[in-house]
Amino acid sequence: MSARERVSSVDTAWLRMDRPENLMQIVGVMVCKGRIDDERLRRTVTDRLLRYRRFRQVIQEDPDGLWWIDDTDFAIATHVRRSLLPPPSGKTELQEFVAELASAPLNPARPRWEFNVVETADGNSAIVIRIHHVIADGIALIGVIHSLTDGRADAPLQTGQPAAEAGAPPTPNRGNAIDDTRSGIWRTVFEPLVDLAQASLSLGGNLWGQYQGLRRDPAGLRDYTSVARAVAEEIGRLALMPSDTPTRLKGTACTIKRVAWSEPLPLAEIKAVGQVLSCSVNDLLLAAAAGALRSYLVHKGDAVEGAEIRAMVPVNLRRTGDGEELGNHFGLVALELPLGSDNPLVRLYATRARMAALKASYQAMLTFALLGAAGMAPRFIEEQILRLLTSKATAVMTNVPGSAEARFLAGCQIEQQLAWVPQAGDIGVGVSILSYNGRVQFGLITDRNMVDDPQWIADQFGREFDKLLWLALLETPERLTDPLLVADDLNALSKRHDAPAAS
Repeated sequence: MSARERVSSVDTAWLRMDRPENLMQIVGVMVCKGRIDDERLRRTVTDRLLRYRRFRQVIQEDPDGLWWIDDTDFAIATHVRRSLLPPPSGKTELQEFVAELASAPLNPARPRWEFNVVETADGNSAIVIRIHHVIADGIALIGVIHSLTDGRADAPLQTGQPAAEAGAPPTPNRGNAIDDTRSGIWRTVFEPLVDLAQASLSLGGNLWGQYQGLRRDPAGLRDYTSVARAVAEEIGRLALMPSDTPTRLKGTACTIKRVAWSEPLPLAEIKAVGQVLSCSVNDLLLAAAAGALRSYLVHKGDAVEGAEIRAMVPVNLRRTGDGEELGNHFGLVALELPLGSDNPLVRLYATRARMAALKASYQAMLTFALLGAAGMAPRFIEEQILRLLTSKATAVMTNVPGSAEARFLAGCQIEQQLAWVPQAGDIGVGVSILSYNGRVQFGLITDRNMVDDPQWIADQFGREFDKLLWLALLETPERLTDPLLVADDLNALSKRHDAPAAS
């Protein structure tokens, strides 16, 4: 009988979140130049992906809990396979295919991942990747997928040991020690929050350094009274946080998804605009996404004055050097996107200020601990925690840096990369911003009940960045502070693009 390993509490929480309306699977797309060789792709996946034990394991449940066990019937052909796109096999058909797979659950009787290869009419290949969140989070999986690629087309295959015998990189489950040693309601619900809350009590904003120190020496925690007070205050703030502005972007999720993506933007231009406007690349991209969502609501005739929607943004909580760890080790912060103003600079600087405030908080570490507690608690308690986290938000938004240079998969150059994390509860909008090979790609996955035409939003993303680029090129510091002068320039830009100025 193969050895088994307990599923961590945080990973258990993500497994339990599966709903027909929102499946807990990470979906990625790689568009490769030319036709990919099926046999070489399978050999690459076998040699490199299966080094990670999780990709050849299934989850078994018994009275003692959930366990990872080896799949004795594992076959690579069931996980790396080819499908057909309907004619004319273009971008629209590929997007519909991705949306269909995003709406279909992975088979729990097999390891929960799949590579699906299709050919497009332009002579290229696309690989649609689905991996269940219980295996790993998006930050870890970016590294895993990168390990399948090479820096040149003629790179040799890594053969080494057979995959079934190769030692997998370590995949520690941080919740296992807690699951195995803690008992009682106090320890089940409270102790996962201890190191997290303690990290907020001192060091004047240097929360990350203190958090890492506490992870190395948890025995140093003694002041339970102050810890409990800090935890209670933060949970209270989270619980009392009002719902964001009701819009058509929020509602009751269904089982049908829509997928769209934009044309890529040059990363060098984004960095240059950021320098002129004294903002980070992340600030610019989030503000452009907020502008695109605002434009969509205006396009639909909805009122947007004073509107603010909340996006849950994942924050990596791994230590440096933990790149090969699987499992889930991230928290969430709730970013309020300022949709109420028609001035892109107002939106940009509001976004910058709010992100700065979130970086100084310990909200990400708290939500991570809450998910750990949810995974250890009965399902009805997890439902309450999930409802608390998801009812306050309209979207999930990720911004992930990919490779700075072109990469090759099974000998074919990767032209485009996209990836979406799942949306929990009734959240119906997922925003993906991913940089690769000097370009930035914006993508959307939406619920049909809320946004049936996400391509409109995807196309608007570039136009929103153009507004900031235009202002960076034309404005002096004095003009940037004058709303009337900025409005005049935006009107000129909108006429140039034949688009409404207020969008």
